[in-house]
Amino acid sequence: MQSESALRLVWIYPDLLSTYGDQGNVLVLEQRARARGIPVETLHVRSADPVPENGDIYLIGGGEDRPQILGAERLRRDGGLQRAIDRGAAMLAVCAGYQLMGTVFGGEEGQPVPGVGLLDISSGRGRHRAVGELAAEVDPELGLPTLTGFENHMGVTKLGPGVKPLSRTLVGTGNGDGTEGCYAGRIVGTYLHGPALARNPALADLLLHWVVGDLAPMDDTWYEHLRNERLGTVLSR
Repeated sequence: MQSESALRLVWIYPDLLSTYGDQGNVLVLEQRARARGIPVETLHVRSADPVPENGDIYLIGGGEDRPQILGAERLRRDGGLQRAIDRGAAMLAVCAGYQLMGTVFGGEEGQPVPGVGLLDISSGRGRHRAVGELAAEVDPELGLPTLTGFENHMGVTKLGPGVKPLSRTLVGTGNGDGTEGCYAGRIVGTYLHGPALARNPALADLLLHWVVGDLAPMDDTWYEHLRNERLGTVLSR
């Protein structure tokens, strides 16, 4: 039975979209919540199952072309995620999961595939694969430090007026226009793997803050060591 007081995390379609360790984002949120005394319940929703509407933070990861298409089809048909976002839930969507949250993305042969439509973005295939470390300066409105992560995608993403760029790239490709990711309301989309929340604990805390309010500080020595090591390596190139 689910506790009404617990933070509810929903990991969407791990059987389709869970590459490059993106499930680590779930583990980081669990750890950072529990370290602050916040009880957590996590539900792994496979693609044959309905997406519950009562989650607090939804997460979806990256994947190959065919699983991405299947994931988009099933999410559109299910409707549970859309209803959860409408009632104020937060979300982190990574890589293929980021693209399919938009209105359209490129399929196996580059053909346009309808997305879920939760973000005002459209994605297609670029000419070259973006592979490697990425660093980006976050929109000052979010108050987060420089993002660090790993990208591996062929996507080029165009942002519409309904979203804001999550960050501006210092190193790497991101959306393909000098920006990386986007955000709107309580939804964050990004191309960052790593996993993203292990590399960027402040982003994890932003998602938690949106749901539970003010957070107690934590000792982030380990996280900062990882961040500084990767940022130092990338920015010195």
